[in-house]
Amino acid sequence: MQHKLSMPLKKWIFILPILLGFLSGCTFLEPLVYRIDISQGNFVEQEAVDKLKFGMTYDQVRFVLGTPMLVEKGLPNTWYYIYHFTKGHNDTVQKNLIVTFSDEKTLMTLSGDFNQSESFYSAIN
Repeated sequence: MQHKLSMPLKKWIFILPILLGFLSGCTFLEPLVYRIDISQGNFVEQEAVDKLKFGMTYDQVRFVLGTPMLVEKGLPNTWYYIYHFTKGHNDTVQKNLIVTFSDEKTLMTLSGDFNQSESFYSAIN
């Protein structure tokens, strides 16, 4: 004797997995979907920061680090180098470097996620 599934039961067997997929937002499938690495902003390395010296001019700093991501209109002597990196499904990593100049437009301080070199206050060659 063969058992035949009733028509409404066949519909539910087909519809229920699809409905559950929509309700879950397909989050269980997200790790299977490829995500590109996203790199945004100014990529700054400690090597470049180590080249900075107290008293460097705007042009010298720009030559070493590149153009800053942000220079506030009201604070032109403060430059922000901001870098975001997201690798696939991993959390975003952000690195910041804040460069401050004097009113004479020479480098005064560095702050953020990078250490200033031990030779920061030595003479510029």
